[in-house]
Amino acid sequence: MDDDFHVPVMVSEVLGFLKVKRGGVYVDCTVGGGGHARAILECGGTVIGLDRDPEAVSYAQARLSDYADRFEVHVARFSGVDRIAGEKAGAVDGVLMDLGVSSRMIDNSSRGFSYKRDGPLLMDMGGSEVTAFDIVNTKSESDLAFIFRRYGEERQSRRIARALAAARRKHPINSTRELAEIVEKTVGGPMPQKSKARIFQALRIYINDELNELERGLEGAVSILRPGGRLCVISYHSLEDRIVKQFLKKMENPCVCPPDLPLCMCGLKPVLKIVTLKPVRASEDEIRVNTRSRSALMRAAEKCEERLAS
Repeated sequence: MDDDFHVPVMVSEVLGFLKVKRGGVYVDCTVGGGGHARAILECGGTVIGLDRDPEAVSYAQARLSDYADRFEVHVARFSGVDRIAGEKAGAVDGVLMDLGVSSRMIDNSSRGFSYKRDGPLLMDMGGSEVTAFDIVNTKSESDLAFIFRRYGEERQSRRIARALAAARRKHPINSTRELAEIVEKTVGGPMPQKSKARIFQALRIYINDELNELERGLEGAVSILRPGGRLCVISYHSLEDRIVKQFLKKMENPCVCPPDLPLCMCGLKPVLKIVTLKPVRASEDEIRVNTRSRSALMRAAEKCEERLAS
């Protein structure tokens, strides 16, 4: 079986921050090609995997069939992590969330994720109710501008939305190549690739509801961890990392009392302890081998021990 589904990022760092041990139970929320899951299994852990892409689930199941006694995988989104954990909820030793889109999805032109490859305007990671074609051809100009600005942080969002609205009045925008060409002509300049990447990212995030799924997944992940269990999240752009950073800070310091109060009166106790003072980045050696790891940011936290009421 080919091994090019997805090269896992920061494997040794993941194993270290999750404190993987023989007999431990770990949930991989983005099993993809099974790279991280395999590393955990090789250390003697048990892995519960999930992925919203049925193709990824089938691939990982076949690739890791030698570990069938310690590996199970389900088609599910982040928001379903507590349901998938089942009876293991509250006893999980570690949860991994490797965000973004897999290289295999991007490289498959029929999925429509890449501005570099011509294909249908889809961008569905699995189970989405709309496609990129629907959004590009039916959303209002102002809605498109909002999507490009909010989820792609594209400065020329209004110009691009205006150009798309004008183009689709002539005929529907059907392909990734056509969309990419409209963006390139609109932004001009020597580096249109950045705008194309941001527009495609924005559409993908919106279509798959990625940011809301991330927030729900983080909450579910914390709920299934045992005291002392670890959460490890790898993100690839500022929108994701900002959500992760703010969530971990809130879980570490949930107090909502006015800052001038000498004592906490709200009774909210820390749920997590952050164990990465700064986001961990891939080494230069890894970046040379796997360029995708260049943008990776990893944050980790440990679930606090439960305190008995006095």
